Amino acid sequence: MTLDLDAYFARIGWSGERRPTEDVLRSVHRAHLTGIPFENLDAVLGTAPSLDLADLEAKLVRSERGGYCYEQNTLLAAALRQLGFTVTPLAARVLLGAAPGDIRPRGHILLRVDVPDAPGPYLADVGFGAVGGLVEPIRLEDGAEVADTPRRHRLVRTAHHGPTPQWELRAERGGSWEPQYAFTPEPFEAPDFEMFNWYVATHPRSPFQQAVYAQRTLPDAHLALSGLDLVATAADGKVEVRRLTGPEGVEDVLAKEFGIRLPTGVRIPA
Repeated sequence: MTLDLDAYFARIGWSGERRPTEDVLRSVHRAHLTGIPFENLDAVLGTAPSLDLADLEAKLVRSERGGYCYEQNTLLAAALRQLGFTVTPLAARVLLGAAPGDIRPRGHILLRVDVPDAPGPYLADVGFGAVGGLVEPIRLEDGAEVADTPRRHRLVRTAHHGPTPQWELRAERGGSWEPQYAFTPEPFEAPDFEMFNWYVATHPRSPFQQAVYAQRTLPDAHLALSGLDLVATAADGKVEVRRLTGPEGVEDVLAKEFGIRLPTGVRIPA
């Protein structure tokens, strides 16, 4: 199957020239991030979301839904390949929120994107689901920086015990660089992410089993829903937190603030 690019571009509000250029990569990446929300509702409702392209198109493109990293970046990879980019999936260990010395499993998908005639590859990622996530792709090279307004990111090489280079993505927060995740360059395949996806969605200790998480990146703000807490982060860093009142309040905020509507008859568990 191929992705319906007309429907995809309508969903993300993009209407540029369909060629594999650096400008197209940047603009499609930003449009996807701001056009399709991050959410984990399938896991909360007791199932692992399908990564089949037809199902991703039905859910993320043609319905008022979003998805988490495996869904978001699988969809973006399909669109970029059809535009003529070469896309290689990679896997990262999330560092954000980890205690010193913690070693988390590789559980996040990201994309290496090769652009014809560009001096080097890019790192693309529309599925991190955090205020420190990339808005635009960043060059995959040591010391690369991108001022992807309203955010700023840096990619650095870091020491580790493996035989291949390791990169760490950092986001600027309050004048300091906050690690987001670390990864190495070896490619991963679709069956690897099927396994990751099943584990993350169904393991009883997975945080995605415990509460609703949703993210939406806007031109001047970032919205994050975690359980009953709604956090709005403005472009200037100002943070406002609002406590919601039960599942009905969550469903109302998902619809009005995130553009996410559950299927008819489905309710978030209390």
